[in-house]
Amino acid sequence: MRKHRTEGQLSGAGYSEGAEMDIATHPVLLRSPVAPSPTTAVPYMSVKCIDVRKNHHKTKWLMPWGPNHCEKLKDFDEAVSRQIEANDIVFAVHIPLPSKEMSPWFQFMLFIIQLDIAFKMDNDLKENAEITLDVSLAYRDDMFDDWEEIAHAVEIRKLKCTFGSPKTLDSEGRHYDCDFLPFMEIGSVAHKYYLINIRLPVNERKGINVGIGEIKDIRLVGIHQNGGFTKVWFAMKTFLTPSILIIMVWYWRRITLMTRAPVLLEKVIFALGISMTFINIPVEWFSIGFDWTWMLLFGDIRQGIFYAMLLSFWIIFCGEHMMDQNERNRLSGYWKQVGPIAVGSFCLFIFDMCERGVQLKNPFYSIWTTEVGTELAMAFIIVAGICLCLYFLFLCFMVFQVFRNISGKQSSLPAMSKARRLHYEGLIFRFKFLMLITLACAAMTVIFFIVSQVTEGHWKWGDITIEVNSAFFTGIYGMWNLYVFALMFLYAPSHKNYGEDQSNGDLGVNSGEELQLTTTITHVDGPTEVYKLARKEAQE
Repeated sequence: MRKHRTEGQLSGAGYSEGAEMDIATHPVLLRSPVAPSPTTAVPYMSVKCIDVRKNHHKTKWLMPWGPNHCEKLKDFDEAVSRQIEANDIVFAVHIPLPSKEMSPWFQFMLFIIQLDIAFKMDNDLKENAEITLDVSLAYRDDMFDDWEEIAHAVEIRKLKCTFGSPKTLDSEGRHYDCDFLPFMEIGSVAHKYYLINIRLPVNERKGINVGIGEIKDIRLVGIHQNGGFTKVWFAMKTFLTPSILIIMVWYWRRITLMTRAPVLLEKVIFALGISMTFINIPVEWFSIGFDWTWMLLFGDIRQGIFYAMLLSFWIIFCGEHMMDQNERNRLSGYWKQVGPIAVGSFCLFIFDMCERGVQLKNPFYSIWTTEVGTELAMAFIIVAGICLCLYFLFLCFMVFQVFRNISGKQSSLPAMSKARRLHYEGLIFRFKFLMLITLACAAMTVIFFIVSQVTEGHWKWGDITIEVNSAFFTGIYGMWNLYVFALMFLYAPSHKNYGEDQSNGDLGVNSGEELQLTTTITHVDGPTEVYKLARKEAQE
């Protein structure tokens, strides 16, 4: 590229204000016919502005349209004829489009960038070419206010382009097929208007923006959360928070009324309720009035804590119903299973801090921009998916062991009285049903985690365009709450009992022991009757 020769650097096509991208060619979202998408994608075409002032990198903001719009270039042929250097051209994008406003209900903004690069024999795109972007972001809340800077950075992006035709003179002017590149992410939308100025600084001596081909135009796609989905999401959280909180307080009160100390199973159910309440609390309401850019990171941390607690609970829940009396009721007995979950959750936190933590200071940063970062991120998603699938298979094996253990003890039921037999048959049926619901919940959680990771990353590493619609998001979230609610209800000690004078034989329950006649499965003076029924005899 020549510093003083614009045609060989940024040769271009005419500007088309508000031109839309071909969504069919570059699918942004696969919309569901049943439920709307939680997000909306808006295409933007940059405007080529002229900035011939000295020290222009730090002062004036260039507007693509409006009363104080910049001096525009129709195309790069005009820049050549007017002897305008590449360093004096600024690509300007105003967010949102004319006659629209951004809203705090949009929650976040994610932008990806695509470069229109044409083939030319004397200015070919080099292999593994990197482009340097000098980018600035500003905001204002009134069309006549001055722009206030949010961030400025110089970022490098590796171009990933292919050319489907032979590189001959006849192919000159044809465009490369270039992948979308990560550009910017902000965790709040607190202002009405945003402005992006992009410069492509050229320095032949340092090799900056040399060998990047003929850049015709710069396109952006802005993705934000739908305001309607945000309101539904907030309403769900506002309703579910007191529901889980009330059942959690009621559950723990029933346990503290017992003459015995809480067992491990009851403690982890209560801990699961706390983690569910933590993720339920609708602190997002504050994002409507405050510019809290850390909300995305905070949401990831809350969800990570819940994932860790849920995965640990399922291991302990199944283990407590299959261990013998000497091993159960000790958290240390599960360190081999819970330890890797804790380590994995910590790695997930570090991975998130490496991207969204840095984006709190520099919204243009992305871990996907480097080859090492991309490989690490891809490896994390793949390994996490494989580990979750193996975890689910292990959980299925544990549930099978519990079912086999209970089935072996059911041989003693015919020797009981009719009332006691029906009582235990009902308990066993409810317990088996709960275990199957647990497996279904685990399967949906694994699917949700994998699909959400693929959806979050598909802009950055390929053509996969799996879409998670609002029904899936709200359905999984509601399923978690219903599951936690059911656990605390079923495992809360009941005080409704009846006496039984007949011994229950092999179950080892003494004559005259009081048993409950409620829908719960927990005994007034013991952890759970199924818990007793399922256990292995010590030294069996």
